[in-house]
Amino acid sequence: MGYITYAGSQEYEFEDRTLSHLKMAIAMKLRRQESFLLNWSNSPQTGSGRMSIWLAPSIPLSFRFSGSRTPELNESWVSVLHELSNTPRGMVVITEEEAERYLANK
Repeated sequence: MGYITYAGSQEYEFEDRTLSHLKMAIAMKLRRQESFLLNWSNSPQTGSGRMSIWLAPSIPLSFRFSGSRTPELNESWVSVLHELSNTPRGMVVITEEEAERYLANK
């Protein structure tokens, strides 16, 4: 499991493969100086419910991975995450399988 550290103080846990894809999609937005919401659902182990954070180039953000190897990236997954970030709801953390279904239903 890896972590996004938001504003230098809050840590949010994600599986390393998911985090690698989020990092790429988030970097695409922030590199363009674009702000957006990042949304995800918490598992029952972490209290359930939903979480949203506002991401902007001015807010410190870091990514910490537990594994030493960079996972192979699925370009389609990154593309769907980026596409979702351009909606009013913002970027929604979805699984690789959900991204494939999203593309199949377009």
